[in-house]
Amino acid sequence: MQEKVIQIAGSITVDELAQALGLSVTSLVGELFKQGIVATINQRLDFDTASLIIDELKVEGVRLEKKNTSVQVSEVHRELSDHAVDRPPVVAVMGHVDHGKTTLLDTLLNKKTVEGEAGGITQHISAYQLEHDDRLITFLDTPGHEAFAAIRQHGAMLTDIVVIVVAADDGVKPQTVEAIKFAQSANAKIIVAINKIDREGADIPRTMADLAQNGLTPEEWGGDITMVPISAKRGDNLDKLLDMILLTADLEELKADVDIPSEGLVIESHMETGKGSVVNLLVTGGELKTGEFIVAGSSYAKIRTMVDFKGRPKGKALPSTPVTVTGFKELPNFGDKFLEVADEKTARKMALLNANASSDAAASANVTSTDLLRMMNVADNSKTFNVIIKGDVLGSVTSVVDSLKLIDTHGEVTLNIVSTGVGDVTENDVYMAAGDNTVIYGFNINVPTNISKMAARDGVSIRNYKVIYELLDDAKSSMEELLDAEIVEEEVGEMKIKGVFRTEKSSIIAGGEVLTGKVAAKLGDSEAKVMGRVYRKKELIGEVEVESVQKEKMAVPELVAGETGGIAFNLEKRLVIEIDDRVKFFTRELKRKKL
Repeated sequence: MQEKVIQIAGSITVDELAQALGLSVTSLVGELFKQGIVATINQRLDFDTASLIIDELKVEGVRLEKKNTSVQVSEVHRELSDHAVDRPPVVAVMGHVDHGKTTLLDTLLNKKTVEGEAGGITQHISAYQLEHDDRLITFLDTPGHEAFAAIRQHGAMLTDIVVIVVAADDGVKPQTVEAIKFAQSANAKIIVAINKIDREGADIPRTMADLAQNGLTPEEWGGDITMVPISAKRGDNLDKLLDMILLTADLEELKADVDIPSEGLVIESHMETGKGSVVNLLVTGGELKTGEFIVAGSSYAKIRTMVDFKGRPKGKALPSTPVTVTGFKELPNFGDKFLEVADEKTARKMALLNANASSDAAASANVTSTDLLRMMNVADNSKTFNVIIKGDVLGSVTSVVDSLKLIDTHGEVTLNIVSTGVGDVTENDVYMAAGDNTVIYGFNINVPTNISKMAARDGVSIRNYKVIYELLDDAKSSMEELLDAEIVEEEVGEMKIKGVFRTEKSSIIAGGEVLTGKVAAKLGDSEAKVMGRVYRKKELIGEVEVESVQKEKMAVPELVAGETGGIAFNLEKRLVIEIDDRVKFFTRELKRKKL
C-alpha cells in the first residue's frame, strides 16, 4: 500500500485531520477527549500533537510532513558579492549588573541614561553610533539582569564584537560568565574592558586571572583576548578601547552589500500615541530609505519616518546603522529579520504567509504537544495562576513571559498567560481578568486612574513594576501561595529516661539525661510545639508533647546535651513511660512550600 503523506503548515484543524485520515469528526473528537483534550471541529492542532494522535490511533500508511510556506528572510541573502563595501563594526556591551557598562556608553556618547533606568539596570536594548578617527562604530547596550537573558543572547547574535565590562574591584560574576558564553556561541570577537580602575580595591592582575580561569586569556599572558583597563567614570583609556575595537574590525574585514534590497533585524518595538508602531531596526545589508516597503515576520510597513538614535531625521541608512522607523501596520517581534520588497501587495502577501506558518501566531488557538502532555500528565489538583502581561515595549513583554515560564512549580501550579500586549492597562484587560482570579502585571507602564478605580471595583489586582526581577519575585510569591502546605519535621535532640515521677491519664513527669541536641518546650520564635517519640529498645510506643522543662526543680528554657533534668509531657492518649526508654524530640510545622 502506498504511503499517504499529509502536509500541514504549522497546524491543522480537527475537521481537516479527520478528512485526511478518513475518519468521522466525531471519532477524532472522541479520541482527543480520551487524551484529556476537549476539542471542537475547528480546533487547531500543531504538528507534534497531530503526530501523537495518529500514533495513538495506530493509523498505518499515513505520514505527516511539515509544509514550509514562510519566507525565511535569513536565507534571502547570505553570500557577499564582489561589490561588498566596508561597514562599521556592531559592538555589544555586556557584563554584570553595576560593573559600569551603561556608564561606559554614557561617557563615550556624552549623555546620561543610567539615572533614568529603574534600579540603575538597563531594561531594553539601546543602539547608538559614535565616530572615532573619522570612522563609525555602532554600539548596543544590552540589559543587565539575568531575566533578560533572551534579549542579551539576541544582542550577541547580531554583533561582530562583544565588549565585556568587568569591574576591577569586583571580578568575574555569574552574568560575566553568561556574557562570555553568549559571545563565544555567537562567534563574536571579544574585548574585555576592565573598568573601575580608579576604585579602591581595584586589582587588575586578579581580574585578569579570574577571566583566564573562564577561558579568556589576556594577550599579555600569551592568549588572544585584548584587555583594556579603563575608568568609565573618569574617561581613562577610552580612546585606547575604541582603537582596539577598530583594529579588531579591520582584522575581521567587515563588509556588506549595499546594492541589494535592504535587510536587517528588529531591535525593539513599541506603541506611541500619535505615531503608532515605533520600531528600532539595525540595517545589516542594502540601503534602507523612507518610503520603502519592508516585511518583518508577520508584519509589514511602508516606512513613513526614519530617525537616528538622537532623533534626527534620516533619509537613508547604510549597513550597521541603527534607526527608528514608523509605518508598521502592527508591532513586529524582537529579533525578527526584515527585508525590503517591491510593493505593498508583495509585502502583505509575505506577511500573511509568515503569519499562517508562525507557531506563535497559532499558539493562542492551537492545542500544542506541550498542552497535550500537560493535560495527560498533570494531576487533577493542579492549581492555575492566571496572568495578563502589559509592557512598555514588545521585547520587555517577551522577556517577562519567558522568565515567568522558567519558574519551576514541580507541576503543582500551572502558569496560564491569558493575554499579553504593549501599552497601558485597558478596560478590556480588566474585563478579561475579572472573576477569574487573574493578576495583571504591568512593566514600565502607566495605569490610568479610571482603570485603577475600575479594577478596585471589580476586585482585579494590577501590579506595576519598573524592575523586572521585582515583578518575577512577586509572581513567584503568588504562585507559592497556591501551593499546598506540607508538614515539615525537624529533629531537635534525644533523651534517655532515668526516672518516672508521676503518671496520669493525660500527662507524665519524668527525668533523664539529654544525649544529643537539646530539649525545650518551645524553640525560639517558632509557634511549633516540641514533640517526642518514645522508643522502648527499638520499638516506637507512642508520641508525647513537651509541656515544660526543669533543672534542679527550677523552670528553665531548655536542657542541652550532657545535662539532666525533668520534663512534663502532655499525652494525646494514655501512655506508660519506663526507665531506659529513649525520647527523640522534634518539631512539626505546617509550612507553605517554596519554589
